[in-house]
Amino acid sequence: MTKRVVNSSDVAKLAGVSRSAVSRTFTPGASVSPEVREKVLKAAKKLGYRVNRLAQTLNARGSSNLVGVVGANIGMPFIAKQLDLLSLGLLHKGLQCLLLNAADARQDIAPLIELIFEFRAKAIVVLSGEPPNAILEECKRRGVKLILINRMMEATDADLILTDDLGGARLAAEELLAAGCRKIAVVTSGSGTPSQQRRAAEFCRIVNAAGGETLDWADGPTSYETGLAAGRALLGDRSLDGAFCVTDLLATGFLDAARHEMGLRVPEDISIVGFDDIPQASWKSYNLTTIAQSFDALTDAVLSAVDHEGDIVEVSTIPVQLIRRNTVRA
Repeated sequence: MTKRVVNSSDVAKLAGVSRSAVSRTFTPGASVSPEVREKVLKAAKKLGYRVNRLAQTLNARGSSNLVGVVGANIGMPFIAKQLDLLSLGLLHKGLQCLLLNAADARQDIAPLIELIFEFRAKAIVVLSGEPPNAILEECKRRGVKLILINRMMEATDADLILTDDLGGARLAAEELLAAGCRKIAVVTSGSGTPSQQRRAAEFCRIVNAAGGETLDWADGPTSYETGLAAGRALLGDRSLDGAFCVTDLLATGFLDAARHEMGLRVPEDISIVGFDDIPQASWKSYNLTTIAQSFDALTDAVLSAVDHEGDIVEVSTIPVQLIRRNTVRA
């Protein structure tokens, strides 16, 4: 036999107050006397009552305490770290993360954002994909804050949070050129994300301007396996003396191919630089020299954008820095 769920009417009856008094007691910032609050809390504890936050959301006239987050490939270390810090940061602000996982970065995310609308979310954070103009207009009409991370969109009312991809690519190029590298592989995936494209293009521009040669690889998903495949395909050319992988995940695969399949010494035979500084980059088996973007700064920028009210679009740039470990020749 299913046990009946205790509701606010049961609490009101036991406490000897109205249902509205129960509602106000469990609504942050609502006006209720200390005496009534004590009665309601005592009755709720005795009955084992818990507020139905979902019902509150569906009945809300304005926005809820939900923040929708749209992402793809959430098992990737960089995305997983982002989500970990962001969900905790939202929780500390009394907000809840509603995560929708896109099949991949190229999926049309409009249906996912439309689904978030149904929950009356306070804001929507887009980690992957680019919302069409119709969705941007709908967010504006509904008064829903839209925050795009590493999405370059012109004439948008969304707040933008951008990693300094160009600055990071410059740091990587300068590090490899200073190590004496002159023929350098540039490893990207076939996903064609704006961040990867910006990093690769700026890196190639700087190396080519310095008289160096770049060898491009762009295929497959952003994964360890793609980095491994790139290493197998490119490292047969023994004149290759450097590699810039536009994400650390690609770099770990490329590094393993160099050491364990092609018999190369890193960094003596080839120098490798990654990007992101995911947790795995500092593991002893990789000890990867990389371009770090601050996960904390990224999270703080998102939380600030969620709180930001008004029509002025905010654009935040996340700084980067070179983390020297042991995959570039001294």
